Amino acid sequence: MGRHPARAAAGPRPRGGPAAAARTAAARAGPRHVPVTVPTSVAHGEWAPGLTYTLDAKVAGGSGADHDVSALGEADLAALLTGLREVSVRQAETLGVPRAAPRPLEALRQSAERAGRHLAEADEFDPARPERLTGAAAAQLGVQPGAAPVLVHHGLTGEHLVVAVDGRVRGVLGWGDAVLGDPAEDIAALALCVGSPAAVRAATLAGYGARPCLRGLWLARCDALVHLADALAGRPSAPAGTPLSALRTRLRRAWEPILLERVTELRGDDPDEGPPSPAP
Repeated sequence: MGRHPARAAAGPRPRGGPAAAARTAAARAGPRHVPVTVPTSVAHGEWAPGLTYTLDAKVAGGSGADHDVSALGEADLAALLTGLREVSVRQAETLGVPRAAPRPLEALRQSAERAGRHLAEADEFDPARPERLTGAAAAQLGVQPGAAPVLVHHGLTGEHLVVAVDGRVRGVLGWGDAVLGDPAEDIAALALCVGSPAAVRAATLAGYGARPCLRGLWLARCDALVHLADALAGRPSAPAGTPLSALRTRLRRAWEPILLERVTELRGDDPDEGPPSPAP
C-alpha cells in the first residue's frame, strides 16, 4: 500500500457515492499537461453501500500545511491555474464535471460585515480593515456577463498541496469537489493557504486580470471572517476539524495587503484576463 495510498469515505456523503469517485478521476484527467503532478487513480468504487474509495499512485512530498511555498513554487501554482483554465468547457463536461454558479458577493459581504463586527468585539480583528468590503466593490468585482466558466479545483488547501522541502509544489490532491465555475474560488483558496500576495502573483502569472484576482481576495477575506466568527460562536462553518489557530492564520493570510488593490481601478469593460487597468 506504500506505492498506492487508499482514500476511503468513513461515512455516507450526500454528494458522494460512486459519482463522486468518478468525478475525481474525471477532473484529474483534464489538466494532464501541467508540470504539477495530479494523482493517478489506479481504481475507485464502493467498499460498502454509499461509501467510496480511490486507490491512487503515491505523490512524493509533504503537506502544504507543513512547508512554505517558494518563488518557484508560486510558478508551479501558476502553471496549475493555467492548466485548469486551458481545459475546455466541452472537455470538462464530457468528463462529467458539473457546473457551479458564482457566489453572490453582496450576500457574502453582508455576512462578512457582521462577522467582522463580532470579531472586533472579541479583539480578534481590526474593525478599520474592511474598507474595501463595500456594496460598490461587490458590484464591480462580480463575474462579468458572458464570462465562460473554467475548471476549478475548489479545494486548494494546504492538505491538498504536495510541497517539497525546497518549496516547490510537486502535486495536487483532493479533486472530488472540482467544478466548472469561477476561477476566483481557487485564487481565494490559495490566498488562505499561501497568503494573498503569493496567490495573486500566481494568478497573474497564469494570465488572470485584476477583477478575478481581487474577487479571489474578496472571497478569501469574507470566508476567513465568517469561519472564525462562527467557530468562536460555537457554530463552526469551516471544514470539520479546523482548529482556531488555523482559522486565525487563514484570516491573517487573507488580509495581507497587496499592491494590486491599491493601484487598480476596475472598469466595466475590463476583461478577466490580461493586465489590470492602472488607477489614474
